[in-house]
Parts: sequence; structure tokens; C-alpha cells
Amino acid sequence: MTKTIFFLFMTLSAISQNIVINKVSNMHLFGGELMRIENFPSKFIQSRNVDIWIPNNYSKTNKYAVLYMQDGQMLFDSTTTWNKQEWKVDEVASRLMDDNKTKDFMVVAIWNIAALRNSNYFPEKVFEMMSVKDKDSLIETGKKHNWINTINSNNYLKFLVEELKPYIDSQFSTVPDADNTGIMGSSRGGLISMYAMCEYPQVFGLAACLSTHWIGTYENEDNEIPNAFMEYMKDNLPDSKTHRLYFDYGDRTLDSLYLPFQEKVSAVLLEKGFDKNIMFEGADHSENSWSKRIEIPIIYLFGKESE
Repeated sequence: MTKTIFFLFMTLSAISQNIVINKVSNMHLFGGELMRIENFPSKFIQSRNVDIWIPNNYSKTNKYAVLYMQDGQMLFDSTTTWNKQEWKVDEVASRLMDDNKTKDFMVVAIWNIAALRNSNYFPEKVFEMMSVKDKDSLIETGKKHNWINTINSNNYLKFLVEELKPYIDSQFSTVPDADNTGIMGSSRGGLISMYAMCEYPQVFGLAACLSTHWIGTYENEDNEIPNAFMEYMKDNLPDSKTHRLYFDYGDRTLDSLYLPFQEKVSAVLLEKGFDKNIMFEGADHSENSWSKRIEIPIIYLFGKESE
């Protein structure tokens, strides 16, 4: 089947479900191909774009692991992003597969909606555990940044698990089990990626959380929000024998505010059997920094040695 016929077949199948997949032709990609579903419909959250990246020589006769990534509009092409930075996912993923360092995988990139990013990504059960003072400080931060303050990350996860993943598995040649389903994000995207694995360990067997925004706000003085995260993880992290969980952080810009809490994070992770909480000296809180190190978590999640 040629790629043209393949994409036509995909589009016709999608139309039958009132979802159209279009090939993205105006992106500067190093490798692979990108498709887009504009305003993916959901009964749980506000619709948003979803991009699907498939590697070179994608074939329906092969099976692919899937990496679900947050902040999907920031991943592939710096000429289209608000800060002119990108994760370089297509470069890194293509190179790792070409070098036979990972199993074959594809990437599902879920776009964020700026005003809803905290609402969608801040773990709802953690919010419920927080003190009134810390809830108020998070809400006040939202007001300053014109965020919508209602936390609805449980519904965001329902969107991923009940709507998006079944659709992806029905339309693409995936390996749908937890051992081949990963989730990744940075900052608040790291929070929701951790939360997804904890709430749906039977779905997400792999997770990577970069520069995870433990502090919730942008202050670390008198901030007990990280303590709520520690308590939540103690009670909800899955079995380390069956799951792979990766954390990292830098020591510059916003990442520097996380430093007072990282030893506590490591202690909780080690207690639960996870040993990946890596510090990258000189790294800041940006796509440029994450792009320089994403091959490390990708290999950890999908590396052939882990099979």
C-alpha cells in the first residue's frame, strides 16, 4: 500500500466517525510524517488539536508502541511555536529507531490550550488534598495569568483513556498494552504524566516527567504543595516491577525553584522502587534544554535492552 493510498484510507475511515485526519504538509520535519486531527471531539474536555507522528517507513504490517506527549504544538517545528523552540521529537525519535536503539514507536501529540493548561494538567486528587491556603495560592496564580481555575485533570485523563487512545489504536497499527504505551510531559505536563500512570497503571506502563512543576505556583517559600504530591505518590505510585517511571530536572531558571524538594522526590521514588530522578547541571526550563536530553527518557521507556 502506497503512502498516498494509506493516508486516503485513514481519512475515509476517520470521516465515518466524524473525525478527519489530515496530513500536515507545512511542517519542517527531520524524519517521519505528521498528521493532524483538528479539534478532536470530547465529551470530557474542550476539543483541541491532536498531532500524530509516524516514523519513516511506517507500515500496517508492523506494530508500534505509542508515546502520548503533552504540549503537542511545541514538539516538532520551532518555526511554528510561540517561543521559536521545539523538543525535536522527530529528529531524536527517527535517529534512535534508525540506530536500532529503541523499538518502533509513534508519537501522539496533544495540544494544550493555554488558559486551560493548569486546569487540565494539575492532578485533581492532589488539589483535593491541599490546604485551603495552598489552594488559594494556586487559584491566585491562575488569576494573575488569566487561567481558568477549575481543576479538571480527571476528565482530561478520561479523554486520553476513553476517547483518544481507543481511537488511535483503532486507526493505527499499535501495540495497545501498557508495556508499549508511554506518556511524557514537562513542567505541568510532567505532573499530568505522573498522574496518568498512577490513576491508570493498566493503561500507561511507561512515563517520563521532565522538569516537573512540584511547586504548583511560582513560589517555594511557605509552599506546601510539593508535600501533597509526595503524599499522593506514596499512596498511588504503581508497582516498579511492572512500570517504568522517569523524572529529571535542571538547576537554572524555573527549575532552580524545584531544587529544595528534589531530595524528597527521590526518597519517595526509591521507597517505591523507582530510581530515575536525574539532575542536569546547567539545564534550564525550556524546550531547548528538554530537546538536548529527551533521548535519555525515550531510551529508558522504549529501549531495546528493556524488552
